[in-house]
Amino acid sequence: MKQQVLLIDDHTLFRAGLEDLLKRRGIEVVASVASGNDGIKLVSEKELDIVLLDMRMPEMNGLSVLKMIKQAKPDLPVAMLTTSSDEEDLVGALQLGAQGYLMKDMEPDELVVAIGEIINGKTVVASDLAPVLASAVQGTKQAQAPQKPNPFECLTPREYEILLHLAEGQSNKVIARNLGISDGTVKLHVKAILRKLEISSRITAAVMAVEYGLKKSAPHGL
Repeated sequence: MKQQVLLIDDHTLFRAGLEDLLKRRGIEVVASVASGNDGIKLVSEKELDIVLLDMRMPEMNGLSVLKMIKQAKPDLPVAMLTTSSDEEDLVGALQLGAQGYLMKDMEPDELVVAIGEIINGKTVVASDLAPVLASAVQGTKQAQAPQKPNPFECLTPREYEILLHLAEGQSNKVIARNLGISDGTVKLHVKAILRKLEISSRITAAVMAVEYGLKKSAPHGL
């Protein structure tokens, strides 16, 4: 069954180009609209798998539209598709429940993969923005050291090491190269980390690592 997408973006040429791109890759664009109000109406009327939402729009900006979509359909995945790498936009979107923050200049195949991952329950942030996200979290948390027990004590030294690389926004391929292991081994370790920390996204793991100020020393002093 085709993935069903709603596009909300006030730039007509961009919408037309993206709609054509997605259709050629077997993704059904249920509707393509220029205003947040029109998009919110369609969310209530249509069966959708995901909404691709612009950040900067007249009348109602992307964050306001996102908030209203999440109130109407909390479980419907929404991905911001934008040119904004602004820290406030990124953090604001994730706080309001966006499952994706993607850049308009990303490669078409990367976009298609990201859409599939978001529909399957992952949170996807453009890899270029991982340092921005880490910096934002670090800035808001450094004045308040968490008093909670260390949640990373359940990790093995190798998992802990991989988590540090995740916190730097590195892909599985880069981590594998840095540690001299295979991509498949990294993937297994990441899966174990997410299971042990009881989370579903590598982005969430990276944010947790930054929040707790993880440093390059293994848990338990190992």
